[in-house]
Amino acid sequence: MKRVSALLFFMALSCHDSVQAGTPSWARVTAPAVLGPAAESIGSYTAGCLSGAVQLPPNGTGYQVMRLSRHRYYGHPDLKNFIETLGRSAANRQLGVLLIGDMGQPRGGPTPNGHRSHQNGLDVDIWFLLSKQAETRTLADNEREQWSAPSVLRDHSDLIDSRQWSQANEQILQIAAEMPEVERIFVNAGIKRELCRTHAGRSWLRKIRPWWKHDDHFHVRLKCPKDSRYCAGQESLPAGDGCNASLDWWFSAEAKAPAKKQPPPKALILPARCDQVLYR
Repeated sequence: MKRVSALLFFMALSCHDSVQAGTPSWARVTAPAVLGPAAESIGSYTAGCLSGAVQLPPNGTGYQVMRLSRHRYYGHPDLKNFIETLGRSAANRQLGVLLIGDMGQPRGGPTPNGHRSHQNGLDVDIWFLLSKQAETRTLADNEREQWSAPSVLRDHSDLIDSRQWSQANEQILQIAAEMPEVERIFVNAGIKRELCRTHAGRSWLRKIRPWWKHDDHFHVRLKCPKDSRYCAGQESLPAGDGCNASLDWWFSAEAKAPAKKQPPPKALILPARCDQVLYR
């Protein structure tokens, strides 16, 4: 029966929905698949998949999940534990309620929109918005769908908007960066510069990395789990707090002006093991 079900599922997919370029296939899957006794992150953050994903409950101590209709609230158990631990820390320190954006799909893999990463179950977006309403009640489904995350920068500039930014935001980033399972955290360069102004020399700043956009949320990326032997980690972070000349480049004309000619995107090739995950 299992072989017949798998065959029917395979036949239902279009011929374009291969592991090489199968974004629609991954988005249509509605439940995790399990290949072995433990969860397994496979491949890289931008070309991978996930076996044994777990679902983050929509509400927990210190957090609420947004955009439930996207069904991107799955991840490796390490990611679920990270979010729950960070939420409890925020609640215990009265920093506010974390609004959780995208994690990953039930089996990881490429998404049809929104991300190149978030594929192997180790990425999560968390809004900078610390809503007072979310502190006092559970948000309604329509609120989770319709609210937008405001930028913490002033008028599309590189300057921090003090109406949207607070020491609570800084403390949450510090708590997250000091957690050993965190590989790096992506924020807008203007936010990184503000942290360098207020916390230069702190060792946790090394994990805070500037990246385009990311002015309304921060993107946490976890390290490859020790028992995920097919997981491909990133290169090591450079030494120091990142508050040197390398940060200045992000405010240069070169960084702000997109290239006139972009090379055609390369075909996305996932590890062969992802075949087993997708067609399980």
